[in-house]
Amino acid sequence: MEIKVFNRWEIGNVVVNDLGLRRYINLQPAFLPKSSGRYPKQQFHKSKMNIIERLITKLMVPGHRGKKHVITSGRAVGKYQTCYNLVKQTFERIEGVTKKNPVEVLVRAIENSALREEIAAYQVGGIIVRRAVITAPQRRIDIALRNVVQASYRKSFGKRETMVDALTNEIIAAYNKDASKSDAIRERDRTERESEGAR
Repeated sequence: MEIKVFNRWEIGNVVVNDLGLRRYINLQPAFLPKSSGRYPKQQFHKSKMNIIERLITKLMVPGHRGKKHVITSGRAVGKYQTCYNLVKQTFERIEGVTKKNPVEVLVRAIENSALREEIAAYQVGGIIVRRAVITAPQRRIDIALRNVVQASYRKSFGKRETMVDALTNEIIAAYNKDASKSDAIRERDRTERESEGAR
């Protein structure tokens, strides 16, 4: 018997095309994408979590932007089941629109919105120097997921569009590399442009 995500979609045949991210996107089949805090004591524990579980856990605290709590996350936190249902409905919507496996669409969206370079600031004498640095693979996935989730939350917060609609549209736009509709792709392009100037 083959294990399927949400008992609907196959995950074993999804391949990560980005070689740098292949070791860090976990696509092991699981009946329920929930590790219940089994890995935090291990190094690179996030990489052992299923990628769908990582998306669900990001959804639990989506509103933070740096240290400024511009949008509160108070409405989202607390229930894993709520975010689980939200991701399940999003996957159903993605399958309806693209006619493809939503897990594959999510993986491609992460690959497309994962930045390769960013800026690190450090102090030399009395001045602060900004320098372009290569982003670590695990951080690339973290930032891609964070940008997708925060963009969706911003688009649905206090508006008519629901979180399911916003998340569906954001993932599909990132999958299509559509910078006009995807905030995550736009943010990646902006960061890489900035780091190019700091080389």
